[in-house]
Amino acid sequence: MSAQRPAGHPLLVIIDPTARVVDGESVRIAKDVLCAGSPSVKIALPESEEEADRAVAHRGRRHTVVIGDDGALLRAVRALHREGALGETPVGLVPVGPRSALSLARALGVPAEAVPAARAVLDGADRALDLLIDDSGGIVIGALRIPFRGGGAVIDADAEADGHHWWTPVERTARSLVRTLTAPIPALPGLSSRDGHAAGQRLRVEADGILLTDLDHPVHEVSVRTGLDGLAEVVIRHPDDDEGPTRVRAQSITVSGRDFLYRADAGTAGPVRIRTWTVRPAAWRLTVPRQ
Repeated sequence: MSAQRPAGHPLLVIIDPTARVVDGESVRIAKDVLCAGSPSVKIALPESEEEADRAVAHRGRRHTVVIGDDGALLRAVRALHREGALGETPVGLVPVGPRSALSLARALGVPAEAVPAARAVLDGADRALDLLIDDSGGIVIGALRIPFRGGGAVIDADAEADGHHWWTPVERTARSLVRTLTAPIPALPGLSSRDGHAAGQRLRVEADGILLTDLDHPVHEVSVRTGLDGLAEVVIRHPDDDEGPTRVRAQSITVSGRDFLYRADAGTAGPVRIRTWTVRPAAWRLTVPRQ
């Protein structure tokens, strides 16, 4: 469901430091459009996650707008969630960054170019979106994945193990090299793990209390994606399943196993032995173009 926003609302514009380095011209254009279309704009230029959190905490009645990539959007959403204000204020995004770091923005329907995205912030509509919240207080606004990476390790060049690392512009320029050097070598068809079973990790997966797979059936990947109807799509892939993956829709999912890691949006978290994710319907609002 979308609702038209009132025109001319005051804005807090958080400009991610990497965006300023990667594409300063797009940042300047977006800032000019936002300043011209809003009666009051407060610009924040954080150099750390702590500074960005403080800017969000002191936004007052301003709507939060992020100029940056998927990671910058996630940090703003998490900051609002931590202070219990995520459902109270819409979030706007002007995507600026490498294409590989903007997949979530594309999936959420945010315009790819700076000018249309900035205009959508000013004249668009607020779309209510679901998210996943886990039993440790973490949130997922896009997709959750538990992939098999040879022994269960997941190597992530974008975040530390807790999924909240703030990368400096210099660090982020090396991400593609880090991914290349640390990328796992995929197993060839027919190969088995060292214990004689097909490549996979042993996980117990339950959806709304119903057992989908147990520890005696190796899992190649578990993925969970939110929708717009209060349910998440759960997909389980087995390395030796010729009939295709298991697919269900559920309001909660519990995964347990031996020290597994998982990808939550752009970050890696864990290891944990059990985690439950629950869908929170219409938990946050994103400004998108009117249709």
